[in-house]
Amino acid sequence: MTGSRAARRAFLLGRPGAAQWIRPPWALPENHFTDRCTRCGACSAACPESILVVGDGGYPQIDFQRGECTFCGTCATVCQSAAFGERSTRPWQLRVEVSDHCLARRDIHCAACRDACPSDAIRFRPRSPVSVPEVDLASCTGCGGCVAPCPAQAISLSVEQVA
Repeated sequence: MTGSRAARRAFLLGRPGAAQWIRPPWALPENHFTDRCTRCGACSAACPESILVVGDGGYPQIDFQRGECTFCGTCATVCQSAAFGERSTRPWQLRVEVSDHCLARRDIHCAACRDACPSDAIRFRPRSPVSVPEVDLASCTGCGGCVAPCPAQAISLSVEQVA
């Protein structure tokens, strides 16, 4: 499915705007990935973290509510359709966002995201009466480990647009 077909599909499904799914790590850019992926499900079945699910159109996508990506590379290894790039490159370009639903930003003590982050990329900036989270984008791997533990569902990851 090309980029315009993906956007058209999103519109028809009631999700106007650019379709944006988080594909497995090292997946080719969206239009190349959907052109090459056969939707066989091998990558989803092989994922030891069970975070790869069958998404729109039968293509695999990440569900960080199920857990974090450990970047084991199994999904790319089992793929027979060349839908993945070299694993020597950065696995993906994801941007972490913390919404205003964050409990700490509402003056309620919570550090679930920081405690769950395996790369220590989430730190809390002192503020009265409660410290608030800040993401160190240079340290963040985009693993998604902070998403599911957040009791307010205030953390999301999205595909970073590369200029």
